[in-house]
Amino acid sequence: MKVPFYDWYRNTIRNSQYRWLIIFGTLAYILSPIDLLPDFIPLIGQIDDTVVLGLLIAELSTAMFDRLKAQKTTEVATVDGVASSDTVDVNATKVG
Repeated sequence: MKVPFYDWYRNTIRNSQYRWLIIFGTLAYILSPIDLLPDFIPLIGQIDDTVVLGLLIAELSTAMFDRLKAQKTTEVATVDGVASSDTVDVNATKVG
């Protein structure tokens, strides 16, 4: 089941142009006493803050792991300190 807010949040936080705006907006929402469920109601008031914080942490960790995976695949493989782009692959055959 896809939740429209979750899809919007995920797509917006992955857009580098709006990433910091969403992060700061999320933190402001968590710290603000004005919420969807008011914080002065015990337990119920913290549910929305916890859900939004969990969403932020999940999306930031996913973005971080995706970036690390992309970095790992773009690194040049080295053998004995020599970059693989500096080596020549030769298929030698016996002559004679």
